[in-house]
Amino acid sequence: MPVKWIVLGLAILMYVLIVIFPEKKSLSAMGAALLMILIRAAGTEDTFSSLIKEAGTELINWYVLMIFVGSLIIAELFTYSRVPAVIADTLVIKSPNVGVAMVLILIIAGLISAFVENVATVLVMAPIALTLCNKLKINPMYFMTGLAVMANLQGTATLVGDPPSMIFANFSGYGFNDFFFYQGKLSIFFAIQVGMIVGALYFYRIFAQKGEGKADVEQEKILSMVPSWLLILMIAGLAAASFVYGGISLASGLVVMILAASGLVWYRWGRKERYGQVWELVKGLDWDTTFFLIGIFVVMGAISSVGLLEDFAALLSRIIGTNVFLGFVLIVAVSVLISGFVDNIPYIIVMLPVAASLSGQLSLKPELYMFALLTGSCMGGNLTPFGASANVVAVGILRKQGVKMNFAQWLKTGLPFTVLTTVFSALFIWVVWR
Repeated sequence: MPVKWIVLGLAILMYVLIVIFPEKKSLSAMGAALLMILIRAAGTEDTFSSLIKEAGTELINWYVLMIFVGSLIIAELFTYSRVPAVIADTLVIKSPNVGVAMVLILIIAGLISAFVENVATVLVMAPIALTLCNKLKINPMYFMTGLAVMANLQGTATLVGDPPSMIFANFSGYGFNDFFFYQGKLSIFFAIQVGMIVGALYFYRIFAQKGEGKADVEQEKILSMVPSWLLILMIAGLAAASFVYGGISLASGLVVMILAASGLVWYRWGRKERYGQVWELVKGLDWDTTFFLIGIFVVMGAISSVGLLEDFAALLSRIIGTNVFLGFVLIVAVSVLISGFVDNIPYIIVMLPVAASLSGQLSLKPELYMFALLTGSCMGGNLTPFGASANVVAVGILRKQGVKMNFAQWLKTGLPFTVLTTVFSALFIWVVWR
């Protein structure tokens, strides 16, 4: 049997295991990576140790991993500072009514999530959402769903928002600044903001009927502004590194990791937290996704090396022909459907070179299809209660409150939100980049 089909079979098996056992996704990816290295070692004169070294130096992008882990630490410290909660409380106090306040909280949660991990955003905003809903005696289902989907939506907007954005930046050579403006045009950040506006209007229509009058909240107190400054410095540092070096570079990774390490030093000595607390913070980071990324980098490197991506691009090219709009719609729609049920990280790694290849064959700007892919694959996670980690966390919080949310109930809110935000963001991309 040709090596190509063995690699394809292993990749499909990995996907199946990820779908069946999502909580073990890192084991599935690392196991598939190890098997592919062993298969290559058996079929070539290269030794296993030399192939491991090659994977570590050529396939795994350590700069992306540095940014990912460092930003997770800064996000945890930002949540610990209670600044996001204070912002939300202030919005409730200043807003003319609770309906407006609830929508503004969702918008702020989304904007925070553009720079802070989505799950952390949901966790820090959840107590505010539950308190408001309890005071008004309304079902918190819509508010918690809104927090999750708005966080997922904005995670696409910046380089540090979500792993798929980092992977896209690495593949396309995008720096932090390029997510805002690229080649004199409005970039992916603004496409997501169009979706955010539509999503906010959608939720306002829901909350306007449920949140009349004002609600009293107990104002949180800020513990420290240091994490906020670390976050601001991270954004400024990434912008500067992007301007000087372009794309994701060693400088980008070092900026984030140095700031994260400084934050941990502050947490231990500035806040006088015990070593055990520091360890708990580090241990509680999303290491599963970190190791998942390592495995996926190796798996996708193997898939690329045996020519499977070229085969897939050729198949799509035959289906699309010369119809640019069909290709655009197909990429967005398929990405939404697949990402609603399957982790979008391996999907976007597979599809980025395919989208770029199709763009080249049709003499298009590669951004047209790559932005379509990024938007569809990230927004598709809002479709189902298990399409993104933030969704799972939101449903879990509701369950602890005695509110059971099934698939159909999530779909009632998640489906129209996903369709509306994806369609309007995609229209923006089509108009600007066609």
